[in-house]
Amino acid sequence: MLRRALRVACFGALASIVSVLLFSVLPVLITPLAGIRATQAVLSGERPRFDKTWVSLDQISPHVVRSAIASEDFRFAEHSGFDFDAIQKAMEANRRVEKRGKGRIRGASTITQQTAKNVFLWPSRNWLRKGLEAWFTVWIEMFWSKKRILEVYLNVIEFGNGVYGVEAAAQKFFKKPASKLTSSEAALIIAVLPNPRKLRIDKPSHYVRYRQSAIQRRAWFAEIPN
Repeated sequence: MLRRALRVACFGALASIVSVLLFSVLPVLITPLAGIRATQAVLSGERPRFDKTWVSLDQISPHVVRSAIASEDFRFAEHSGFDFDAIQKAMEANRRVEKRGKGRIRGASTITQQTAKNVFLWPSRNWLRKGLEAWFTVWIEMFWSKKRILEVYLNVIEFGNGVYGVEAAAQKFFKKPASKLTSSEAALIIAVLPNPRKLRIDKPSHYVRYRQSAIQRRAWFAEIPN
């Protein structure tokens, strides 16, 4: 049984590395999250929604790229997949939240980690998923360029019910391609990422507008990797 378990583990590790290599050049057409959302819709008797158009990074406005970095991972160009300073600050902030018994739990996932989760894994907060996320993050940073990571990330993240990727979001909410998004529109799209099923691009709340303004200001200082 031990030998069998080791063989399964080795096969799984090899398959995961091969999949990372394949997606370093191939477009990611569907993600586990999109599949889960579609299944949930069918089980609820609803029609599944899937709106997604893959585009290359040079077809995405630099305003979107800067806004994503400014909001989700300001040191994206500097780290190798994990932002340990952000992790430490998040842990300290979360301890204060637990001590007070109120407040918002803070995360410290980098864009690479979020890409690993969206492309290869399922949405949950258990240790197994976090461990696999770390595993994929290491290999993604090893085999993908920073620009490729951004390209995949901006093409797979969820922006609303059945809307995946910045091109689909731009067409749906602004009736234009992602390459034509202004700095304000880019910041608004990125502002819903903490919870795109609850926060709305088409009907932004005061909180979303606050995030939009903050992201737009911070985006001027975001570094796009070469």
